[in-house]
Amino acid sequence: AGWFRRLLHKPKPRSSESTLNTICSASSSPSSSSAESSDSSPGTSLARSIRPSPVSVLDINASGSARWAKSYDVCICHSEVDLELVEELVSYLESQPESFRCFLQLRDATPGSAVMTELCDALQNSHCWVMLITPGFLQDPWCKYQMHQALAEAPMANGRTIPVLKDVDRKDYPRELRNLYYIYMALKENSFRQIRDTVVR
Repeated sequence: AGWFRRLLHKPKPRSSESTLNTICSASSSPSSSSAESSDSSPGTSLARSIRPSPVSVLDINASGSARWAKSYDVCICHSEVDLELVEELVSYLESQPESFRCFLQLRDATPGSAVMTELCDALQNSHCWVMLITPGFLQDPWCKYQMHQALAEAPMANGRTIPVLKDVDRKDYPRELRNLYYIYMALKENSFRQIRDTVVR
């Protein structure tokens, strides 16, 4: 009876918490996905721009925000041959009003530490992971290892893994990611904006 009484007298969440819960439930519901129509399946590219996030920059940057529970906002998983493009993406994200904190392995890994340890720490301490899937990514065993580590970190995805396809046919999209919507990188500027909006959400 005591637990039932406590349940009935449970305090209502503050308005900011209820707003955050509403945002989270809305972003995880199928109706808010970025697919253009009901006949779209996971693995189709985002045909339209992602709607701006209802979360403001002030909410994200607030000292009490969940953002500060992790060291990085984004961990970029990529092939070494795509480093130039990834550096452009990181520069774009870090120059946004939100000042995203990106983990770029060749830049941010601690010299002398074990590669596996650095990767696992970066994945655990990042809110989401951008997988830049290119022909180089598909041929690189290290990239596949990173992908599997990211999926192990968040098995149900929960919006944390953001696949970005470039110069890869749909049939070559990794099987492990086929339950996730992806961003197809055609125009670089538009794709960077889509990635930024997805990270904010």
